[in-house]
Amino acid sequence: MPHINIKFFPVALHRDTEQQLVDELTEAVTAAFGCSPNVVSIALEPVEEQRWQAQVYQPEIVGRGHLLRKLPNY
Repeated sequence: MPHINIKFFPVALHRDTEQQLVDELTEAVTAAFGCSPNVVSIALEPVEEQRWQAQVYQPEIVGRGHLLRKLPNY
């Protein structure tokens, strides 16, 4: 714990960019929760644009909106 799952439209991330993202997220999470970096897990999950509404927006953004701390503006 904690676990982060980032869903996004498929895009080719350079290995360095991906590693920087993981490092910065890990740093922010460990600072916020006061935990060791060793217990943080991070998933990067590409979701095709045509599946976004059904797979992400409806179940996770609309259906679990009470958990969101930042809302999308689209």
